[in-house]
Amino acid sequence: MQYPTHYEEGKKVSFMKFDQRLAGLLFMPGSMTEGATYPAVVVTHPGGGVKEQCSSLYAWHLAQAGFVALAFDAAHQGESEGLPRYLEDPASRVEDIRSAVDYLTTLPFVDAERIGAMGICAGGGYTMSAIQTDARIRAAAGISTWDVGDSARNGFPGVNIENFFQKLLKEVADARTAEARGEEPRYWNYVPASADAIDENTSVIQREAYEYYRTPRCQYPTSVNKYLVSSNDKLAAFDAFAHIATVSPRPLLFIVGSKADTLYFTEDAYSRAKEPKEICTIEGATHVDLYDKPPFVEQVVARLTDFFGKALR
Repeated sequence: MQYPTHYEEGKKVSFMKFDQRLAGLLFMPGSMTEGATYPAVVVTHPGGGVKEQCSSLYAWHLAQAGFVALAFDAAHQGESEGLPRYLEDPASRVEDIRSAVDYLTTLPFVDAERIGAMGICAGGGYTMSAIQTDARIRAAAGISTWDVGDSARNGFPGVNIENFFQKLLKEVADARTAEARGEEPRYWNYVPASADAIDENTSVIQREAYEYYRTPRCQYPTSVNKYLVSSNDKLAAFDAFAHIATVSPRPLLFIVGSKADTLYFTEDAYSRAKEPKEICTIEGATHVDLYDKPPFVEQVVARLTDFFGKALR
C-alpha cells in the first residue's frame, strides 16, 4: 500500500446497529486533555471497500488535525456482522452512518454537538443521504462522490449498454427467483476480477478501480470484490441527493478530481444543494487518484481540515 501502516494506528472498536455489530477503527488526536471534548467525523468507505483502505487513511489524517475520526466496515461486509453477506443496500448503508453517529455520542471525549461526516465514492453519496435525515451531522463532505442509484439505472460512467436498466432488472429477477428456490446466491464483481478481465471495452473507472482494489497498491483480504446481484433493485431505487436541498444551513463540501469521469455526480449534487456549499476541484486528478495518491490526498486533507475546522468549531 502507498500508506502501509495507517490503519494499524486505529483502535479496534465495535458498535451496534440494531442487532448487528459493526467493526470500526477509531483514530484519536495525538494529544488529548483529560476531561476535554473534541469534534468527531464519521468516515464511510466506497462500495467494495473496507475500513482499512481509503476511509481509514482519511480518518488517520483527520486525527492528526485534532479530530476524533471513525472508519468502519458496512454491515454485511468486511469484519462487520450482517446476513446475507455482501449485500449492498443503500438504506442499510445510510443506517450504518446513523449508527456510527450513535456510537460517537456515547464517547465521553466526543462533543456530540460537533459531529461531521464524510465519505469516498459511494460512501460520499451515502453520506450526503445520511445528513438529509440525521440532524446530528453538522456538516458533510464527499470525495469523488458517487450516486449508486444513478449508475444502477443508467450504467457506469463510460459504459453505454442499450436497454441497460431493463437488462439489469431481469438479472435481479432471475437472481431473486433462484435464491427463493434454494439455489446458491449470485454475485457480481465491483471491479474486474483480474487483469485478464480488462479489455478495450473496460471503462476508465473500472481500470482504475482494479488497480486500487486488486493489486498490492491497496488490496486487503476482507475486500472480496463481490456483491449480491439481488442488491441491484435496492440500488436502483436510491437517489443519494433526493432531499439534499433540505440540509441547508448545514454546510456541504464536494471534492472531485478535474479528470474524474464521475464529475457529473458531484455537479448534480452541488446543483441540487443550497448554500452553504462548496466544490473543490483537484487539478489533474481522476476519481480513484483521490483515494490514496499522496500529492492529491494532501490537497484533499487540507480542504477537509479547513472545512470541518470551521463547520465544527
